[in-house]
Amino acid sequence: MPKGKIIKALSGFYYCLDGDKTIQCRGRGVFRKNKITPLVGDEVVYDYENEREGTIQEVLERKNELVRPPIANVDQAILVFSAVEPDFSPVLLDRFLVLIESNDIEPVICISKMDLIKDEKQRQEIEEYAADYRKIGYEVMLTSTLEEDGITELRPLLNGRISVFAGQSGVGKSSLLNVLRPELSLKTSGISSHLGRGKHTTRHVELIQVGTGLVADTPGFSSLEFMNIETEDLSYCFPEMRGVSGNCKFRACTHISEPKCAVKEAVENGSIPAYRYEHYLSFIEEIKDRKPRY
Repeated sequence: MPKGKIIKALSGFYYCLDGDKTIQCRGRGVFRKNKITPLVGDEVVYDYENEREGTIQEVLERKNELVRPPIANVDQAILVFSAVEPDFSPVLLDRFLVLIESNDIEPVICISKMDLIKDEKQRQEIEEYAADYRKIGYEVMLTSTLEEDGITELRPLLNGRISVFAGQSGVGKSSLLNVLRPELSLKTSGISSHLGRGKHTTRHVELIQVGTGLVADTPGFSSLEFMNIETEDLSYCFPEMRGVSGNCKFRACTHISEPKCAVKEAVENGSIPAYRYEHYLSFIEEIKDRKPRY
């Protein structure tokens, strides 16, 4: 039977890309019984009744999956955070980075709306954050869809890969995709003046071809929960901590109150940004306070 990749899921239908054709499929009835939910990005085996309609028979093994947004087999995540409107939030960025790192997905940080910065002090602050994240080892792009700054550097990163564009609402994910592929004309909207946050414009996950890669435009959201991350795993989602934790006195060091902790020493000497460590401590408390699952 033929194989394809789900590029869109909508109203109970799964649209499977197979070469240059797209087949509209239903899932097998047994999927619901076995609690199998096909996701955008899944490699599947299907059969077809005609050239346009078919049935998914099997969902092949995934290398990773995200819950919010619901997508599988992602190679990299383009984390889009605006410099202003809404203001850049390092703590929210770190929440996204922890989620992405925990799923073994390569993150790329994209700080959008650089053209809207009016205050030079604010610009310098954004550039300092960018330098911090680059020092950790992350790719950081400073972009403007109005002036197309940074877009040239972003394009080649998408080739041959499945990328997910993620970030809170209103940061300009759809605007970036419109610049990368103008014929899409994806709907965009600004910031709600009443709520101070973006209005949701993307209603479903869909993989869109950009260059030789596939990109997912995903519904925006403003909160993340660490449902599948334990306290002992959290430091591995911070690359700069992961790199020095082997020098801690205690093998199971939590980097909180233990003596001779290499992570705390790195924070004290400035090689790990203090705000990243503060976010780590707050995430630890959040995980500890998480209600147990039964």
